[in-house]
Amino acid sequence: MNTLKQPIHRTIRPYYIILGSAILLAIISLISACTTKQEASAYLFVYFTGNGAGEEAIRYAVSEDGFHYRALNNNEPVLDSKKISTSGGVRDPHILRSADGKTFYMVVTDLYVPEMGWKNYAMVLLKSTDLINWESSLINIPETFPDEFGDVWRVWAPQTIYDDATGKYMVYFSMKQGEDPDKIYYAYANADFTGLEAAPKQLYPEESKTRACIDGDIIFSNGKYHLFHKAEDGDPGIKLAISDRLTEGYQLVSDKRVDEETNPVEGSGIFKLNNSNDWILIYDVYTSGRYQFTKSSDLLNFTVIDQEISMNFHPRHGTVLPITAEELKSLLSEWSNFDDLLADATSAFLKKQNVYFKNQEKTIYLPVKHGTDLTQFNPEFKTFSGISFIPEGPQDFSKGPVDYTFTIEGKGSQTYQVSVSEDNNPVLEGFYADPDILYSEKTGKYYLYPTSDGFNNWSGTYFKVFSSDNLVDWNDEGVMLDLKKDVSWADRNAWAPCIVEKKINGEFKYFYYFTAAQKIGVAVADNPTGPFVDSGKALIDFKTLNVNRGQEIDPDVFTDPVSGKSFLYWGNGYMAAAELNDDMISISFSTLKQMNIDDTYREGTYVIFRNGTYYFMWSEDDTRSTNYKVRYATAKTPLGKLEIPEQNIVIQQNAEQEIYATGHNSVLQVPGKDEWYLVYHRFTRPKGIEMGRSGGFHREVCIDKMEFNADGSIKQVIPTLQGIKSISNESRN
Repeated sequence: MNTLKQPIHRTIRPYYIILGSAILLAIISLISACTTKQEASAYLFVYFTGNGAGEEAIRYAVSEDGFHYRALNNNEPVLDSKKISTSGGVRDPHILRSADGKTFYMVVTDLYVPEMGWKNYAMVLLKSTDLINWESSLINIPETFPDEFGDVWRVWAPQTIYDDATGKYMVYFSMKQGEDPDKIYYAYANADFTGLEAAPKQLYPEESKTRACIDGDIIFSNGKYHLFHKAEDGDPGIKLAISDRLTEGYQLVSDKRVDEETNPVEGSGIFKLNNSNDWILIYDVYTSGRYQFTKSSDLLNFTVIDQEISMNFHPRHGTVLPITAEELKSLLSEWSNFDDLLADATSAFLKKQNVYFKNQEKTIYLPVKHGTDLTQFNPEFKTFSGISFIPEGPQDFSKGPVDYTFTIEGKGSQTYQVSVSEDNNPVLEGFYADPDILYSEKTGKYYLYPTSDGFNNWSGTYFKVFSSDNLVDWNDEGVMLDLKKDVSWADRNAWAPCIVEKKINGEFKYFYYFTAAQKIGVAVADNPTGPFVDSGKALIDFKTLNVNRGQEIDPDVFTDPVSGKSFLYWGNGYMAAAELNDDMISISFSTLKQMNIDDTYREGTYVIFRNGTYYFMWSEDDTRSTNYKVRYATAKTPLGKLEIPEQNIVIQQNAEQEIYATGHNSVLQVPGKDEWYLVYHRFTRPKGIEMGRSGGFHREVCIDKMEFNADGSIKQVIPTLQGIKSISNESRN
């Protein structure tokens, strides 16, 4: 790594774009100076994206409401890290508007993890008058202050705040000196923001703390300075210390975390919503690959608002700056483009999760809900300031695509072909997986029981149930079992349920089998929607026979129409089976066996009976794999030897339609008919394929028709976007 005896001062042009003339620069500066008197009406999010090559660089995203963010410049850097750093990488950007509103200051960590690990020595100071052109200076702490900090080997996460008392800008950051833990220091920047006036002084914490303290973020509110920071002592997380003075006297409010996470977090950033008294605290849940947004009106109590947030990028440790409408337009003119159109379709009739902007092809695919009138449909496009479109209002999409022309100020216009399609897949709105379907003789309705998905690493803790009269329109019946409230023996990993309806002593009973903490439990109710009461203990919490692998998950219950007996199947890497006792909440251990699977078996057993044959289905591969699929075997009895056909795929990905990871199924037979439907999950479309492994816990439930060949073999199901047509009550009779 290159080291510096003195701060180096550089002028940096925008990465990828070089402005052409001094006159243009002067005009932009004049505009910026004028617009600083305007009220802030938008937001600039400055961030980096990771520890890999090219990821430690400054990126921009913008928002007009503080909740919905879109990356600029196709999520590519807006400054060249190699030109502003000694290491080739920068991270942890913090941005501040000057007290007079005319200048912007940004400070970043100078670090390139692929080569340096977590040791670094420098930070970068930057300033700009327009958020586009930046001047930078490097400060190597041990070389600039060798007497005081010659043994410093970690300089992290600098930030800046204006000190009213001195009229100066204070830069504060954490450092690790020798064997001491990381502490937060401060120093005043010189008048032109190119260096520090003097050696840093310790800001926080008091000397009694023996664990690291990093990532400070100070805001002034109600006459007090609030220092949010990551502290490793006590319960590690974001803590709050408050002082009457900027440079000393900070006292910890509580040793409890103010963040709302249980996982490790870092990089807190706090900003006030425009025209509001609410504050937004954001932080990096870095071990889980996600970012969390919380809201507070008192800076002490924060509520998670992740469900209100959308981003088309994955940030790491960044900050948000309120900006004016003119500043937003300037940024859009510089870095927006038609390869990543900053527009959204907002109609209430849309399946918003599945709207697909194909910017390279200049097409927009809008799936709509069942029953939407395509002859006069209005997508209700919403664009950022500086972007407009025509036509407006309702259009006739029943005859095919409609052309829309989008215009970006300063960038010209492009025409997009907009298609609208009534897609019945997915059948549920939101993230759900591992669906089990039931037709209830008691109510004459269909019910879906899925895993509640969208939680990092499958960490959901509750189950919901949905009802339908026609298999297409589904009603959310709410949470029917909450591990944290209703189950005494487990409170995590609510996965892969199944249900069976049985008539006992003339009364219908519903037995709900579910996975919790890699064990299998059972709850009972008098109605398909509950309330369900847990049995009080795990039904399956042991390895069976000679099994020494996998997990005790994914129950399936099958009631044999020949004998009337019910059987439980489960396993991961193995398929176990046993007959259920008459109470339906215990198994007959004398019937316990391992089924003869092959090496394609992963999980998710499901059993059906047709024309004297028992069909056993299962999922192959990992649910995070695009190649997750369903296979099957047959048997002559519910516990009989499996016969595995050579061609036995039930469903697999349809890459042509960009449908991936089709697996973990259940099957519905329309009562009284040889009519069958496959219910399964897939990656959320279109974003799942871009999510990497997290696509495996952002899944959607779909239904397609399943058919059999004349010899009884299952025809391979081709997954579709359109799904199935509604099933009327008459068709079941």
